[in-house]
Amino acid sequence: MKPEILITGQGRKIAYHQTKGEGAGIVFLGGFSSDMDGSKAIHMEHWAKKRGRPFIRFDYSGHGQSSEKFIDGSIGDWAEDTFEIISHLTSGPQILVGSSMGGWIALLMAKRIPNNILGIVGIAAAPDFTEDIIWNRMDDMMRATLTRSNVVYIQNDYGDPYPITKKLIEDGRNNLVMRDPLNLSFPVRLFHGTADADVKMDVPLKLIKHINGSDVELVVVKDADHRFSSEKCLELICNAIDSIFNQEI
Repeated sequence: MKPEILITGQGRKIAYHQTKGEGAGIVFLGGFSSDMDGSKAIHMEHWAKKRGRPFIRFDYSGHGQSSEKFIDGSIGDWAEDTFEIISHLTSGPQILVGSSMGGWIALLMAKRIPNNILGIVGIAAAPDFTEDIIWNRMDDMMRATLTRSNVVYIQNDYGDPYPITKKLIEDGRNNLVMRDPLNLSFPVRLFHGTADADVKMDVPLKLIKHINGSDVELVVVKDADHRFSSEKCLELICNAIDSIFNQEI
């Protein structure tokens, strides 16, 4: 099915699929260099349809079927895309389901538009990953190359090497969420697998400690990897969404 297009205030063309429904909805936020056609997004879309709930999946600029080049993007750009999707296409509080980088984007939305959020579900969430994972793992040679050439390429176990730009690193520093208080008044459900080779277990442990909120839970699944997309994992995610909906006023 051909996606619909939202033109943002910055002129970017964001491709999306929207399912209509009643009550609070779900917005799926994908990961770094992923698209809206992944197994988690499709599974949740079908799940939402069966329950008559609104659902949106979309591609950030430079991803999937949206406009712009991936190499030109940054966390701030993708957060702005998300803000525009929520602002223009949803009504009332939403559950943000963020996978990997999408978990970081969800937390940025929590700081910017808390009244638009009913809850957050983080799947292998990777807040501040440009600094704490990518930059911290670079050796001196890679950092020198980045400074000189404005881009370096790092291994990607799922496809072509990732281009890491100076803009991505510097813009990431302007959007960090783990350095200042993170006050969340709504339910937060975090999921992580012990076999996640991309985002180590110390990340969700730091995150759950960092969040100031009365309804925050972390579920750890033995042997689940970063994709967190097995049948069991998908069931856990959907059950968490259901539990948040049950708290809806």
